[in-house]
Amino acid sequence: MKKFLFLFTANLAVLSLFGQEKWDLQRCVSYAIQNNISVKQADIQARLAGVQTQAAKWAQLPNASANTSLGTQWGRSIDPTTNLFTTTQLTFQGIGANVGIQVFNWGRLKYELSQAQINEKAAREDIKRVENDIALNVATFYLNVLASKQQIEIAQVQMNQTKTQLALTRQRVAAGNLPEVNAAEIEAQLARDSANVVTASTNYEQSVIQLKALLNIDMAMSFVPSTPPIDQIPVEPLAELDPAYLYKLALSNQPAQKVNELRLDAQKLGVKVAKSSFYPTITAFGGLATNFASPSKKISGVIPTGTATTPAFVNVGGTPYFVQQPTFQVQQSRKNFGEIWEGWGRQLEQNFRQNVGFQLQIPIFNNGSAKLNLQRAKLQVEQAETNILQANILLQQNIYQAYQNAINALQRYNSSIQSEKASEKVYEMAVKRYEAGFSNTLDLITNQNNLLRVKLEKLNNQFDYVFRLKLLEFYKGQGLKL
Repeated sequence: MKKFLFLFTANLAVLSLFGQEKWDLQRCVSYAIQNNISVKQADIQARLAGVQTQAAKWAQLPNASANTSLGTQWGRSIDPTTNLFTTTQLTFQGIGANVGIQVFNWGRLKYELSQAQINEKAAREDIKRVENDIALNVATFYLNVLASKQQIEIAQVQMNQTKTQLALTRQRVAAGNLPEVNAAEIEAQLARDSANVVTASTNYEQSVIQLKALLNIDMAMSFVPSTPPIDQIPVEPLAELDPAYLYKLALSNQPAQKVNELRLDAQKLGVKVAKSSFYPTITAFGGLATNFASPSKKISGVIPTGTATTPAFVNVGGTPYFVQQPTFQVQQSRKNFGEIWEGWGRQLEQNFRQNVGFQLQIPIFNNGSAKLNLQRAKLQVEQAETNILQANILLQQNIYQAYQNAINALQRYNSSIQSEKASEKVYEMAVKRYEAGFSNTLDLITNQNNLLRVKLEKLNNQFDYVFRLKLLEFYKGQGLKL
């Protein structure tokens, strides 16, 4: 008995610690959505889709680039400033700028932008789909915690009733009205009731741990869900949750259905993008360019070496004389860094040139890639349509199944209410018979256990019924709230 009291006190202390931090369902759902890895992954995918949309927008703008080159050449090569062959070592530089823009591409850039925008919107809706899935999981675990907590209270009431019955029995045993075995049997029942309290407390702690794990909360953090009593949770009448009506609403309000429809629209635009590959494209272009070149050597001097007879001659007094030409040797030296760049600006100005024009590109043969891409795009449209059909069938099945489950849960709940009333009457009669000495302890304990079982069944049925209705409200587009 002392061991039980110690365990029971310890469990109450744990529950008191958990009670320091109160969380309702809305807070749990919000926290899970903000910290769940799946939501973060979906958000990253949405941001990637946004980058793709921005890239599609920028693809419609002109592209411009500038370039310059600097180097040296020797041997037989072409002087970039004269386009003549030379064997002189040169230091050269080229400077240019180019701009281009597609002026006609059969709408490909426009379709790609629209497709990217739809894909981004679908990715944003997919975040909501993931959030909905998480909300449903949180609600399921949350209601499990509530049911476990209620089971603790029922077990404690049962234990207190047994304690009271034990005290009365001991008084009667002391007075000689009942044998000692009656008190011993009730003590054994009290031990079982105490064990039920410990078990219920352990189940509650385990359900809280599971919920904290789903929310990604530190296990050491004090935490306990806080909700109104189950009887005060508002629910819509089952008669107002017709499955055909809910299915019609769900087709327009469920994120999964919106995502499928958006992706179908994106695939249809993909067909138009693929078709544009069969048609010509026209690109406008323009450019600026100039060159500079400088020999690496300079003339540093001239040395006369004599004269040489040329083929030319002059007639002096009837006598022809060949013309003598002086000969000399040219001396060269390597230019320093500053001398290499002399005349840089003047050459760039003299060699400056411009170009502008249009380029027409006509696809003739591309190894069948355009045709295969079109076939792939059409098949992706068919696949998207099939995905919509499959998702809608599954949604309809889930709604009708949820509605039937709610009906069954309501029937079980109503039956458990009647069973509880009958069990309470039987238990009250058993107590009176026991106190009057007309029944034994075993009959009393049996009726008491039957009442506890019926109460637990009623509680479970009630939570199940509330959850089924909340699920139908979720398909109606009302979210999850208690």
